[in-house]
Amino acid sequence: MFRGFYTAATGMIAQQRQTELLTNNMSNMNTPGFKADQSSMRAFPDMLLSSLGDAKTPFKHKQGMGNTPIVGALNTGVYMQETLPLFTQGDVRETGLATDMAIVQGTMPVNEETGKQGAVFFTVQGTDGEVRFTRNGNFTLDAQGFLTTADGHYVLNATGSRIELESDQFKLEEDGRIITGDRETARLGISYSDDPQSLVHEGNGLFKAPEDAELADAFGQADQPFVIQQGALERSNVDSARTMTDLMSSYRAFEANQKVLQSYDRSMEKTVNEVGRVNG
Repeated sequence: MFRGFYTAATGMIAQQRQTELLTNNMSNMNTPGFKADQSSMRAFPDMLLSSLGDAKTPFKHKQGMGNTPIVGALNTGVYMQETLPLFTQGDVRETGLATDMAIVQGTMPVNEETGKQGAVFFTVQGTDGEVRFTRNGNFTLDAQGFLTTADGHYVLNATGSRIELESDQFKLEEDGRIITGDRETARLGISYSDDPQSLVHEGNGLFKAPEDAELADAFGQADQPFVIQQGALERSNVDSARTMTDLMSSYRAFEANQKVLQSYDRSMEKTVNEVGRVNG
């Protein structure tokens, strides 16, 4: 009976976390460059139940479990094992703003170990000097003329330095070169990860390399088809219809586990209050 409580409770906890993940995806549906999170559910190991009180079982075998009648397997619940971003290309929307930039990537090389495609990112730097990676190209010029993200991270060039511009009157080539007048001012720092699933998601569309490792220069890889588009933004890759469907399924699964838990609770209440009662 108590095992049933625990099994139903783990199902509720797992579905609650799934609901929170899907809700976060929906709330970021209009965030440029946002990558939807996915989850994987796993079951706890099954318990094999055996009968130790069977009268037909010789006493000498009860302690050593020899020749013990098998009752069957009991599942002990589920849990959310991990959450991973989905690094597929989002739709590109034109904005007309010179400081807006979008990475448009084609079919990237597949990592032989993971079986997943690689991905490219803008390289940015926080005020603390830490390097991060993002697909959100909603950039702007700050008061000092540095190209920054909406939350104040500096956009880095190919050599790892901050990009400083005189104005927003510049042209961005598809290969990341920023042209002001008739000269090249800078080149965007575009990083490549052959295992993007290993990146740590920190929120606000930012990712961190494990152990602050450096990612490869994407422009130095010949087999990585991508271009940088000026005056456009990559939209979120959240599938709103599928997310709503998954959200409803998760809610119903939570509700089903809740009813099971309530049923167990009523059974326990009946056991305590009625079973064994002596009528006068």
